[in-house]
Amino acid sequence: MLIRKREITKLSNNIRKAINGETIDFRDNEEGSLSILKNDIYNFINIKNGQLDAAVLEYKAMSEYIENISHQLKTPITSMNIMMDLIEDAPREKQAEFLLGIRSSLNQMEWLTATLLKMAKLDNKRVEFFKKETSVRELLDISVKSLEILLDIKNQRVILENDILINCDKKWTAEALTNIIKNAVEYSKENTAIKVNSGENPIYSYISIEDSGEGIKKKDYKKLFTRFENSRNENGYGVGLPLALSIIRSQDGDIDVDLGGNGRGAIFTIKLFKEKSD
Repeated sequence: MLIRKREITKLSNNIRKAINGETIDFRDNEEGSLSILKNDIYNFINIKNGQLDAAVLEYKAMSEYIENISHQLKTPITSMNIMMDLIEDAPREKQAEFLLGIRSSLNQMEWLTATLLKMAKLDNKRVEFFKKETSVRELLDISVKSLEILLDIKNQRVILENDILINCDKKWTAEALTNIIKNAVEYSKENTAIKVNSGENPIYSYISIEDSGEGIKKKDYKKLFTRFENSRNENGYGVGLPLALSIIRSQDGDIDVDLGGNGRGAIFTIKLFKEKSD
């Protein structure tokens, strides 16, 4: 087959255009080596452009995480700097108060940074989940242990009304459950109980968490799982619930919310869908 110079020139120009981002399809349905070459080059360029787009998106996402971490850390860092400037000349009892405040700010920074890094791993599909049958009681024990201080401060209890086995990643599901219960603790009244229930049907297994608050307003519903938006608590960052949702969705599940109200608290329900049997 004779290949003319102008055909090679045209192919070369089309390749340059495609590399520069122009949408151009230079394939043809003719027979011969040149047509095969055109198709192979076209497919190769598309694959490489797809990989480049993915890399750009990943870089952009990571840049946003770094920016978010930087922004969210400014408040506790500023607070600590002020307390450090005042601590030397302050009375002894005030110094103890400042030290407690600095320790609290450091704990907040540690928790926030760890949470955002977990989100980054989940977003970039860098978490491998290992599912096995785990009791809800076991998940709840892990969650409650990390929230003991908060529960003691408000004299609250966490009550499990029904226990079942759920097929899930124990570590990550406990993390999600902890964040939802923490939210329930923050918006429940003192001297009350947070009710946890579990069950299953042919489609999914579930864990529900009911707080003793005043419910959630409809206008706030969309913000619940939006990062840095749902921060009704002045000490909150709006990242706990979004992290919980990311964890559950990464295990082919979802989280439903009953807004409550009229004397009834909100109910968050973790749903983990069962694998279809052949």
